[in-house]
Amino acid sequence: MRQKLRLLNTLALAALLGAASSASAQEQVLNLYSARHYQTDEALYSNFTKTTGIKINRVDADDAGILARLKAEGAASPADVILLVDAARLAKGDSEGMFLPIKSSVLEKAIPVQLRAQATAEGTTWFGFSTRARVIVYDKLKVNKADVDTYEELADPKNKGLLCTRSGSHPYNLSLFGAVTEHLGAVKAEEWLKGMVANMARAPKGGDTDQIKGVASGECGIAITNTYYLARLMRSSAPEDKAIMEKVGVVFPNQQSWGTHVNIAGAAVAKNAKNSANAVKFMEYLASPEAQNYFANGNNEWPAVASVKLSNPALQAMTGGSFKSETIPISTVGANQVKVQQMLDRVGYK
Repeated sequence: MRQKLRLLNTLALAALLGAASSASAQEQVLNLYSARHYQTDEALYSNFTKTTGIKINRVDADDAGILARLKAEGAASPADVILLVDAARLAKGDSEGMFLPIKSSVLEKAIPVQLRAQATAEGTTWFGFSTRARVIVYDKLKVNKADVDTYEELADPKNKGLLCTRSGSHPYNLSLFGAVTEHLGAVKAEEWLKGMVANMARAPKGGDTDQIKGVASGECGIAITNTYYLARLMRSSAPEDKAIMEKVGVVFPNQQSWGTHVNIAGAAVAKNAKNSANAVKFMEYLASPEAQNYFANGNNEWPAVASVKLSNPALQAMTGGSFKSETIPISTVGANQVKVQQMLDRVGYK
């Protein structure tokens, strides 16, 4: 009798473990390494889980930290999707073989060719899902808008002692400088960078918001910033932010030539992804109208998908809803980063 009970208990335990194992096997997960630290993205992720049943396990770090972690983990990395906020970093990860080429008719149809990696026979390694323009802000009382309506004029002697920027080696600037290098050629681009150094009001420091505040305070006459930092101030109800925006003007450079430089937030499937099907599903979700609206309204970025209608009031106020952006491939811009860094070192752009 005891032996029979023991047998029944053993069978029951085996059935229980089998059921648990089956349930575990059926649980769908996605391991996401993200450099996006925007509170509004929480809705983006929770909606994906609600829609698909796929649970997201997220690791947050900056772009450089994520790439360093991927390299250290190697084939043992649990990462499925890598989400970065700069073309130069995406290009770096791609060049070091960290991403898995994928084929997706959904993504190829939705994302413009200039906002994704160059396709190969194996597929495409990364796609951009939102854009932010790199614009010029200026002191409306001291600077004529016509004197800063191109990137080239940042180096013009007429703007000597007026320019403020963050570090030249910051990814946002590396991408801008990489684009200008593509447009002007390396020799002229280096001369341009040298002229910018000569026009500095102070040594490069701080972030983009600090540059905007520097213009408003009178420390700087002109500065460079990404548009979503401006949009945050425009949408703020704080009196001090309203005061800043009353003093600062914005110009989208090079509207009469090659267009304003745009950078991207983009994603890739990790080379050693264990849940690659879920990874592709997540990236396709990021191209959906719902997700694209999260990018636009949550973090003041332009949707990458052209068919998505822009409804962000700050972005509309800046441009009237549209502007001419450059069309050179973002992948080419990112590939110029090493060349640009060498130029920065030579001209003393800190």
